[in-house]
Amino acid sequence: MSDATFIAREIPASRETARRRLLLRVEVSTDLARVADRWRALAGSGKALAFQVEPWIASWYATLGRRPDYLPLAVTIVDATNGRDLMGLPLVRRTAGGMTFIEFADCGLTDYNAPIIGAGAPRDAGGARDVWRALLASLPKADVLNFAKMPREVDGVPNPLALAPGVRASRLNGNVLEVRGEWSDWHWGLERTFRKELERSLRVFEKNPGARFRRIADPDEAARILRELKRLQRERIVELGLPYVLDEPENDRFYDELVARGLPEGGAVLTALLAGDTVVAALLGVARGRHYAMVRLAAAGGSWRACSPGRLIIERTMMMLHREGFNAFDFTIGDYDYKRRLGARTVPLCEVEAALGWRGAPFVARERARAAIREYPRLRAIAARLRDAR
Repeated sequence: MSDATFIAREIPASRETARRRLLLRVEVSTDLARVADRWRALAGSGKALAFQVEPWIASWYATLGRRPDYLPLAVTIVDATNGRDLMGLPLVRRTAGGMTFIEFADCGLTDYNAPIIGAGAPRDAGGARDVWRALLASLPKADVLNFAKMPREVDGVPNPLALAPGVRASRLNGNVLEVRGEWSDWHWGLERTFRKELERSLRVFEKNPGARFRRIADPDEAARILRELKRLQRERIVELGLPYVLDEPENDRFYDELVARGLPEGGAVLTALLAGDTVVAALLGVARGRHYAMVRLAAAGGSWRACSPGRLIIERTMMMLHREGFNAFDFTIGDYDYKRRLGARTVPLCEVEAALGWRGAPFVARERARAAIREYPRLRAIAARLRDAR
């Protein structure tokens, strides 16, 4: 499909817009460059997460978005009465198993999926329904619309897509630590045993010749550190006997692109624990405003485990960024004990899907049935008995 614009039909006014007739225009481009400046302005005056703006989204479309089974869909929702951009949605149409899905630009790498939310975007259920109906009426032909891993709020503002009909809680959740006061207050507020462990880890690490913590800025050094991060992470996952997909070609190129694009302007943050030329631990994250999100972490094993390098590099990175004015440290998806011990709170996520044609209806029905079984203990028990009876 060539680059195109699809115009939504006029829709009835909701309670929120009862004083005027609301007309939404939904523009869909297959080329991010066509809307990049508009989205940059929309994010600048509105709200957005680091995963839906540069460098993340530009890197995603430049690598993963070029897969033969993917069609990029940069969707902009506009208030047609005044031409004001309301929301930007970085989406993709994906073909799998003979069906077509419209999803966020994710491919399993994006931790949180959300729109860029402009100042004029709806913030209640009525306005959100208008957006939802206009979106469903205007998207290119597909079988299923599937939005997963959505936060209910984006930087304190309601996510209109989280108010869509049929939205339910996700099995996944985010994890965010907020440090609003002095760093020392947070440090001394940790549980005593855990705080002592962190202090001991630093002392043990610093006994090694050439031991140091560094934020990596030089492109050549960043490439080397990233290669070591990938190697250490691969070795650890293989050691645990788990499947590892981050070194697949498109995934590998994505992280290279993210670091190359993001380091110069600070949208990507790469830090490392070094002992001489040895990379003891490396951490890659993305930053926006005062919010920092961790996306890849790797640490050396063997004798280096005595200084808990993974946990130590997280603490050192947070301390550095806190000095620069950051106060929100996002551990993203995955429930691990160290996140709780560091003080991270759980951030609920949600999901929703809709059939865009008759072929998608069975898929949506199955997903909703599975969700109901997960949510209600009695249904889980019935499903278990049916499996056992086979």
